[in-house]
Amino acid sequence: MTQYMLSVPGNVDDPMPSDDVMQQMFKDVEAFNTTVRDAGKWVFAGGLEPITTATTVDATGDAPTVTDGPYSEAKEFLGGFWIIEAADLDEALTWAKQGSAACGGRVEVRPFSQA
Repeated sequence: MTQYMLSVPGNVDDPMPSDDVMQQMFKDVEAFNTTVRDAGKWVFAGGLEPITTATTVDATGDAPTVTDGPYSEAKEFLGGFWIIEAADLDEALTWAKQGSAACGGRVEVRPFSQA
């Protein structure tokens, strides 16, 4: 079985959903999470705090630097993710379609490296 990351990208220009929409999304995502767990495909999942809470660490030079904020100044960011086990890409895509419907947004599917 291959592990796949189903990631939920966001964009700083996207409008924030209303509280009612957010509460329904949380319920839908929890129902999806339960379905994934019950199917034995669950590895791990998590939603991330806003991109404004990011801190970047760079220890590639002579001395490590710690910077408030994201590494990239791009408008896109990772909002959350699921790690699942799936037999193949087709199965992972089937799960991603359900996850996308649950969270009300796009879901990117990527397999973990087998190297």
